[in-house]
Amino acid sequence: MPAPLTEQQTRRDGEALLDAAEALFYEKGVRAVGMDEVRAASGLPLKRIYRLHPTKDDLVVAVLRRRDRRWRAELSAAVEAAGEGADADGGGARARLLAAFDWLGRWFAEPGYRGCAWINAFGELGPASPAVLAEVRAHKEAFHAQLADWARAAGLADPSAVQLLAEGAIVTAAITADPAPAHRARAAVEALLDAAR
Repeated sequence: MPAPLTEQQTRRDGEALLDAAEALFYEKGVRAVGMDEVRAASGLPLKRIYRLHPTKDDLVVAVLRRRDRRWRAELSAAVEAAGEGADADGGGARARLLAAFDWLGRWFAEPGYRGCAWINAFGELGPASPAVLAEVRAHKEAFHAQLADWARAAGLADPSAVQLLAEGAIVTAAITADPAPAHRARAAVEALLDAAR
């Protein structure tokens, strides 16, 4: 009889599984990836995978949830760094908001960029998976709240245009395989900021 798994081994297995599933789902799509492919990429037996995540939807939710924490933390760190550099001259709030679009542009230029993982998951699964739909909505609400905070701090009473510009840039960059939509959206946000003065 094999020895019971330690908490540390369970955590390592869980991270290996999420790493493999995230890479596969993002590159190929959720529906195109079977659990055997996840098994092969993670190096874990199917029995172990299903013990960690009883259904494929559970695995997709876990992937999206972990990606959300990392993605929004990286965005926030880049935005805050840009704002701190501009706080001395009083332009920190504006710099923070514009830095969000600079960060998006860098993300769009990364090799393998395939758009928004949450929009992609929704596009594939729609309302057929309430758990995935809830995770997609939670991510979008949190991202839009971040943008709203930065937009309001920069002097925009209504952040909805900024949110739509960001979402449009994300989708357009994926379709065109070109990071330029981030730069165009940034220029539109600058115009909004100038008009709000």
